[in-house]
Amino acid sequence: MSGFPDIKSKHSLVAKYVTEPLWNKLSKEETKTSGFTLSKAIACAVQFDNQHCGIYAGDSDSYTVFGEVFDPLIQEYHGISADSKHTSDMDATKIKGNIDPKAPVKSTRIRVGRSIDGFGLSPGITKEQRLGVENLMKKAFDNLKDDLAGTYFPLTGMDEAVRQQLVDDHFLFMSGDPNLKVAGMERDWPEGRGIFHNKEKTFLTWVNEEDQLRIISMEKGGD
Repeated sequence: MSGFPDIKSKHSLVAKYVTEPLWNKLSKEETKTSGFTLSKAIACAVQFDNQHCGIYAGDSDSYTVFGEVFDPLIQEYHGISADSKHTSDMDATKIKGNIDPKAPVKSTRIRVGRSIDGFGLSPGITKEQRLGVENLMKKAFDNLKDDLAGTYFPLTGMDEAVRQQLVDDHFLFMSGDPNLKVAGMERDWPEGRGIFHNKEKTFLTWVNEEDQLRIISMEKGGD
């Protein structure tokens, strides 16, 4: 067993909740989905001195295997109680009001991150799992019809003209973020990553960036 780490982010939530007794209890545990460890989860808080949370989950198992760390940390960060339950309401008719029509709103963007059950999250996902997510999404993109139909552009082997167009459209995501590197999110770059957009460039999906899927819908105006 490795010794208790020197957590450089002394005022982070990791420093508060990853105590030496908990470290001794959990540091040898590994998750089933991606073999993720507590050491990998808190790597940013250990290496950097500017983290507030300083922890990443490597897969859905992380929240259970390392629950004694994640549960109180998440509760404090979000200001929720231990018995809080997530609720969803997708009834759009309940949305009331709109942006002031006098406001100079040029465009509106809705962006959500989504993950697929059975695959690791980006800090822990294996190379094989990342390629599995990409292949699954390629099939899904091929089934999109009408105004959602479009093209998937893998980062691996991307033509320079395509790359420049995606840069000009402000669609291309890049590598190099220190936090993402230390957290393990840029392993095997750029393999298994890419961008889909429809013909009108109003619907985009980033594959295997910081989230498995980052889905973006854009429209002119503020409605």
